[in-house]
Amino acid sequence: MFPLITPLRFDEEEELPTIGNLQIHCAFELSDRDGKRHHALAQAPKNSRRFILLPDEESGESGKFRFALLEDLIVSFASKLFPGFSVEGSLVFKVTRDADTGVDESRQDDFLSAMEEVLAGRQNSTPVRLSYFGSSKQLEALLRKRLALGEVDCYSLEGPIDLAGFYELVSLELKGGAGKTSRLRDKPWKPIALPNSEGLSVWEEIETRDRLLFLPYESFGAIQRFLDEAADDPSVLAIKMTLYRTSGDSPVVKALIRAARNRKQVAVVVELKARFDEERNISWASTLEQAGAIVTYGVARLKVHAKAALVLRRARDGSIRKYLHLSTGNYNDKTARIYSDLSLFTANEELCREASAFFNMLTGYSTIQSLKHLAVGPFDLKSRLLALIEREIQKSSAESPGLIEMKLNALADREVIQALYKASKARVRVRLNVRGACTLLPGIPGLSDSIEVRSVVGRYLEHSRMLHFRNGGQDEVYLSSADCLPRNLERRVELMFPVLDESLAKSCREIFSVYFKDNEHSYRMKPDGSWEPVLPEEGEKKAYAQELLYKRIERLAEIAEAPPEQLVVRRRFRSR
Repeated sequence: MFPLITPLRFDEEEELPTIGNLQIHCAFELSDRDGKRHHALAQAPKNSRRFILLPDEESGESGKFRFALLEDLIVSFASKLFPGFSVEGSLVFKVTRDADTGVDESRQDDFLSAMEEVLAGRQNSTPVRLSYFGSSKQLEALLRKRLALGEVDCYSLEGPIDLAGFYELVSLELKGGAGKTSRLRDKPWKPIALPNSEGLSVWEEIETRDRLLFLPYESFGAIQRFLDEAADDPSVLAIKMTLYRTSGDSPVVKALIRAARNRKQVAVVVELKARFDEERNISWASTLEQAGAIVTYGVARLKVHAKAALVLRRARDGSIRKYLHLSTGNYNDKTARIYSDLSLFTANEELCREASAFFNMLTGYSTIQSLKHLAVGPFDLKSRLLALIEREIQKSSAESPGLIEMKLNALADREVIQALYKASKARVRVRLNVRGACTLLPGIPGLSDSIEVRSVVGRYLEHSRMLHFRNGGQDEVYLSSADCLPRNLERRVELMFPVLDESLAKSCREIFSVYFKDNEHSYRMKPDGSWEPVLPEEGEKKAYAQELLYKRIERLAEIAEAPPEQLVVRRRFRSR
């Protein structure tokens, strides 16, 4: 490792060396033979393993291993980096730089170049946080001063920094002799591909019935098949799609490129401002344009966060049919393995017509239309949501109390929270499943008595957004790309769409109920905003929502694959 490490000095009169964003560094306080103090730092090599495997000196048992962190190795052998100096103190640290740098959106003619300039400056943007591990107060004070950070911006950690890098431990364990099994991995749940209707194309299947897809329990392959068939089917005329986050080797984008080369009209709204995916999206946008696709870069001053794909196909009778996919999550085959999302395939004429109008709003000159089924943020999604809550209040009665159920990533919009408080005062039961930030406080007498907030944190990241309103017995279920945050409802292009098929809407309600059965990986918010674990009551069986949901999909697959039962008819004949 020694040749890869470059020590850099920085004394009081010298400029601080470049410190990259989120890169692990080691800072050192040194003294020379005359006792004069000096300072230096060294960056942990980015192209090296974080964990250095060591031989097991105690035993040769298979499956056991020891390791050292790369930064600990640098600190432990720092004297070899600075011969002739004594190492008086050290600090392992990481600087977080501001990623919320704006782009000049008035540069419509070269917006791509404007985004590239933003990316180029991100590594050296303004520092906003210093995380460190070590006991040198002098080094911490010096770094804080040179980075122009306050005490509230500096975080002293009791253990290693940058825990995201600990994923490497899994491959290290396997290399250390644990074979194909790992104590650090969950038992794999292979995504289930529900069988296709025999002999039917994807278009015939969607025309037969709407379909609900539940990732990652079900396979992303259903979405990929939709796009692959669209790319290769000679009868497909056009594909319109939004792209927010994709994978580095995206089969989704490859299908769009293939479609464009097959002389289909491919129109893609690529959101270049998707934070931390800007560089990848710029690359894919350029590749799509080179293939002949029509590419637009979102909407000025708004992020296009909606997830939609619309396919136009010529039927045998010469008519143009539309097929639509709407989702709560990204078209990303990698995150589809660990993010929990719901999406809908449909050929419903009204939904498809409104989706077509939505794409026209994104790509052309079109007045903002109020649609019957689709709610579009930031134009009418928030007002529609507030209207749905108000309707539930008006229809609630002592004989038939209202019910609002919402599954979100975050809830912090003041107006939505006030509307839910109002619903609680009207005796509407409110059940919220919020994975992350929630500024609503449940269970406060006279304010939120009938509101319950849960959060499930399991092996998969809960990412779907689902809303259910009892509506006086005429239940309505919606899925959405938006969370109840001001940024989603006011500064992003989002979609909220209804689940019109009654059987699928029922499935959504059942899925929501499973989350409230969890007593292993679930937490309940208390009136003071703190969380407590939900534990099994005496005599109650343990329940893990994500496991129950996976088993639910397994049962559906078994039912779908089972051969149809044949009735054996017995007839009784009279003897002659």
